[in-house]
Amino acid sequence: MPSVIRFTPTLLLALASSTALANDDLLTRSTLTGDWGGLRHQLEQDGVKITGDYSGETAYNAHGGLHRSARYSQNVKLGVQFDLSKLYGLDNGGKVQLTINDRRGNSASDDLVGNRLPIQENYGGLYTRLTELSYERTLFTPALNVKLGYMAMGNDVGGLDSGILCNFMNAGFCGHPLNMSGGSGWTNYPNAHLGVRVKYDLSPAWQLRVAAFNVDPESNGNSSRAWHLGPKHTTGTVVPVELVYKLQGELPGEYKLGYYYDSSDVKRIGSDDEVSGRGGHYLLVDQALWNDQASPGRSLHAFGQYSASSKAASPFTKWYGAGVVLYKPFEGRPRDTVALGYGRAVPNPRSRDALEDAAFNAGQPFPDIDSAEQLIELSYGYQATPWLNLRPDVQYIIEPGAFTGKDIDNALVVGLQVKATF
Repeated sequence: MPSVIRFTPTLLLALASSTALANDDLLTRSTLTGDWGGLRHQLEQDGVKITGDYSGETAYNAHGGLHRSARYSQNVKLGVQFDLSKLYGLDNGGKVQLTINDRRGNSASDDLVGNRLPIQENYGGLYTRLTELSYERTLFTPALNVKLGYMAMGNDVGGLDSGILCNFMNAGFCGHPLNMSGGSGWTNYPNAHLGVRVKYDLSPAWQLRVAAFNVDPESNGNSSRAWHLGPKHTTGTVVPVELVYKLQGELPGEYKLGYYYDSSDVKRIGSDDEVSGRGGHYLLVDQALWNDQASPGRSLHAFGQYSASSKAASPFTKWYGAGVVLYKPFEGRPRDTVALGYGRAVPNPRSRDALEDAAFNAGQPFPDIDSAEQLIELSYGYQATPWLNLRPDVQYIIEPGAFTGKDIDNALVVGLQVKATF
């Protein structure tokens, strides 16, 4: 399977070209492969929904950093959802989700720039793996939803439901604040663990979310654990609690206030002593600022991110992010977007002290660098067809060596993200 998926871009173009010869709806269909002669629609009506998508991200370091060159990474995801109510005629039978993920490529951050925040959000864990096998249903009341199984935490907690943050290519924006996973057992997609998530609607506008996930660092990014649902070495449990408010009306908004605690015992930064438990808190906001009454769908949203994590054991203690996204920038482009964001990742002062001490002991000078890695990103999302999105992207990375204690010039990176829905 991996050897086949390496050639996904070529296969996509070949498939699209051959399909175009046999069909005249390639540019208007909702997915690249269409409805399979009606079979896909019939399967969904019967309770089996099949999904798939591809993302490819190419980044070229045009100035600064370590090297002038380009790197490419890709992610392929295939999934199937079984609606047990439809399949077996059950009342509130729930749904089973199965997802397989494959990643390939090289890192622009590691190879070309030397910074902490991944320039390509789809890089990491370069192998085929099971990313979800879960069961979800309402329980006792429609207001209570429970999901349990093997899954990635970030799919349900820690990010904005609106998806506004994935109008960017850098992982610092797309997803949840990275100091959560850097300083606790919180895991990024596609890393999955055993867990349970509970959502309860307090009112039409307010919702409470609570989850508990197994912490197993030895399984993260470990290809030998790609198909193992059980943990290899449990160190504790991470429990996030999240309060969600969704503002309705002409200018809708989404607000999330969260706290998480990881019961694992880990080494304190700069010491051989252990610290019991790691925690943090976060605030996420997506607020519409303007809606064009004369052009439905055209709107301007602002977003904000703030996250703070344990100083005892987190490589970086704070993350600040803010920006704006313009939906439907042109009248003839109803699904395009323009996004501008700024982010600041603050290294743990204890980590900086440890780097300085190591340089002093080795008789080496320690560079006078800033106290944070900063990111400015501008992207344009071009919805070429309902199933194909092209996103030219520019990232300017300030103090790339803030986390490693290296004097690296600010980097200008230009890129292209391609997303296709099968």
